Amino acid sequence: MNNSHLAVRELDLRRKQRIIALFMLSLVLFSIKPAPAYAQRGLPDFADLVEANAATIVNITTVQRVPVRSGVQQGDIEELLRQLRPDGLPVDPDAQTRPRGGVGSGFIMSDDGYIITNHHVVANADTITVTLTDRREYAAQVIGSDELSDVALIKIDASGLRTVKFGDSEKVRVGEWVLAIGSPFGLEFSAAAGIVSAKSRNVPSRGPANYVSFIQTDVAINQGNSGGPLFNLDGEVIGINSQILSSTGGSNGISFAIPSNMALNVVEQLRESGAVSRGLLGVLIKDVDNGLAQAFRLDRPRGAFVDEVQPGSPAEQAGVLNNDIILAFNGIQIEQSSQLPFYVGQVRPGTSAQLSVLREGEMIQLPVIVGSLPGADQAATGTRPSAPRGNSLALTVQNIDADMRASSQALANGGVIIDQLRDGPARTAGLASGDVIVSLNHQTIQNVDDFNRVLEALPPQGFVPVRVVRDGRGTTLVLELR
Repeated sequence: MNNSHLAVRELDLRRKQRIIALFMLSLVLFSIKPAPAYAQRGLPDFADLVEANAATIVNITTVQRVPVRSGVQQGDIEELLRQLRPDGLPVDPDAQTRPRGGVGSGFIMSDDGYIITNHHVVANADTITVTLTDRREYAAQVIGSDELSDVALIKIDASGLRTVKFGDSEKVRVGEWVLAIGSPFGLEFSAAAGIVSAKSRNVPSRGPANYVSFIQTDVAINQGNSGGPLFNLDGEVIGINSQILSSTGGSNGISFAIPSNMALNVVEQLRESGAVSRGLLGVLIKDVDNGLAQAFRLDRPRGAFVDEVQPGSPAEQAGVLNNDIILAFNGIQIEQSSQLPFYVGQVRPGTSAQLSVLREGEMIQLPVIVGSLPGADQAATGTRPSAPRGNSLALTVQNIDADMRASSQALANGGVIIDQLRDGPARTAGLASGDVIVSLNHQTIQNVDDFNRVLEALPPQGFVPVRVVRDGRGTTLVLELR
């Protein structure tokens, strides 16, 4: 074999090696998956956001004079002070009180000195001092404060101030980054970051009349952060830090912010009149659990179950009935009962609204003229905890007498009173001796005969609603039959 043939063979070998190498490289490249978009972006840098908004954050200190606790009567203290004063002048009333301080946060919403904070930060304060980032201090006055929403509007005598930008809290997504700036434990202008953990949270500590549907975050919120802003990555305020859920008093990674859309609604009214008016339906509601959903032929648990329509309320005038399930308010879907008071509360009284209601398996539309909430201590729209469910109807009943019928409007058509309960059945469904059953499986119960007839016709398994009157108030429970 001559040299030319060897050269050709060597060339062919190199060509084959290059082809094999390119093939193996292509296999490697095809096996590599591109990183998802969020991984490519990496962690956010909050430095520019903090720098751009630092001047809009304020530190709030309050002083409240509280009575001095003592076993001595007030008159005795006054007499003792007179004896101690050689000049015999009147007793200084401040001598019987002591100052109690508080700290919180806030943010500037207008360049002429209007500041948003929490109601509980400034409630009952005798003096309020606002400190800006440049250490200037101002005395502040309360323009208006609303306990139900925990929003307050205060003002300082200043102009040309830096202001925040507001975002749309309805567009907030679970999992997105957020930043809080405030004064935890009095440490002024501290920043903390986290993510949105959940939306539409109902915080049990706020009581039955809950008019706030909170944004939950894992941002490190502590005492002193209250009233400070919650920013999105665009530098927009989408919430007001309000509460934490903690067993120690410090941050456990569960904090709650008031949505900015709701807060601005409240602030607008506080600025106009110093007070807030809220819409009212006049219904007692609770969550729809799996039992209620099946008993009332709903595809899945959702909506607000109407446990009781209050007499003379806007809901009664609109035709809402007990056992209705409100699935939407003004086109907004209601997934949890806590959402309904929130959306109704943002509607001005006298406004026309639309209810989407499930009744006996059919959807109906009811127009309603929203009423006015009388006050925080008289709220007629609230939530009740869902009742437990039992396995069967193991109980005995008796007819109610004429006096009992006359005692409550809810008993005008009669009913049967529960006499005895056995372990495991109706007792675990939440029924109790003395409850009056007025409806069973969607059928009216006027007497024992009605009860026995409906009882015999119950299905062998499934979920069955039973409506009872307890202490003059009606409620619907669900029995699970097996």
